[in-house]
Amino acid sequence: MLKFISMGSGSSGNCYYLESEDDALLIDAGVGVRGLKKHFRDYGLSLSRVHHILITHDHADHIKSVGSLSNDQHLPVYATRIVHEGIDRNYCVAKKVAADLRRYVEPGVPLQVGTFVVTPFTVPHDSSDNVGYEIVAGDVVFCIITDVGHVTDEIAFRIGRAHYLVIEANHDVEMLMNGPYPQHLKTRIVSGSGHLNNNLCGEAIANNMREHLRHVWLCHLSEENNHPELARKTVEAVLRSYGIIVGKDLQLDVLKRTMPTGIFELE
Repeated sequence: MLKFISMGSGSSGNCYYLESEDDALLIDAGVGVRGLKKHFRDYGLSLSRVHHILITHDHADHIKSVGSLSNDQHLPVYATRIVHEGIDRNYCVAKKVAADLRRYVEPGVPLQVGTFVVTPFTVPHDSSDNVGYEIVAGDVVFCIITDVGHVTDEIAFRIGRAHYLVIEANHDVEMLMNGPYPQHLKTRIVSGSGHLNNNLCGEAIANNMREHLRHVWLCHLSEENNHPELARKTVEAVLRSYGIIVGKDLQLDVLKRTMPTGIFELE
C-alpha cells in the first residue's frame, strides 16, 4: 500500500509526499523546512523515512527549500540538468544542492529510485524546463502533472496509465479575465506554456483516463483566479458530460494551497 500527502499545492509552495512500505520520496520542495517538519510530526511521520527528492521545475514555489532540505537530510535531488542549473541561478534558493547529491534525469528514461520506478516526461511550461513524473510501486502507477501549459500526446499517454493522478486545475478563465492581473500576466497564464484551466483539466482527464483510474487530485489552484469548490464542480461537470460519474467511476479531491491534506491510502 502507498500513502500520499500533499504538504502544500499552489503558488505559496508545493510539496508532495509518497510512501511505500519501506521507502518514501518528496516531489518538489517549495514548502519551508520548519513547516514541513511540523507537518511530519503532526502526522506521526519522520523525515528520516524520506530517501529521495524529485523536482519538476525551477520556479521558486517548487524549489525554495530544496537545498536546505537536501543538505540537512543528505537526500539526493533528481531533476533534469537544465532544472539543476536553474536551481543554481534562482536567488530564492538560499542554500544550493550539493554537487554529490545531484542526480540527473532525462524525459522518457525510466530510472530506479529506491523501491520506485520513476519516469520523467516533458510538460510544457515557461520555466527553463519542466517534467511530470510517473512513479510505479509494485502494480500501482501514480502520476503527477503540474504547471501545464497544454496537454501533449505524452501527457495524455501518462494519464491513461495512471491509477492515481495529481493534475493541475489552476484557474477559471472567467475569473482570470475579469480579475486584477495585468494583461501580460493573463496572456502568459492562458498561453500554451502557462497553466491549465479547470475546463481543460476536466477534458484532459475525460479524454485520456482508463477504467483503472481510481482517484484524481486537482493541484496548484490559483488563489486569485479559482476556488476549490468551483474547480471541483467544473471538473466534475466535464467528466459527467462524458458519462464519468465522480464517486462511482473515480474519486475526486482538491488539494489545499497552504495546508496538508491528510493521508490518502492508495491500494
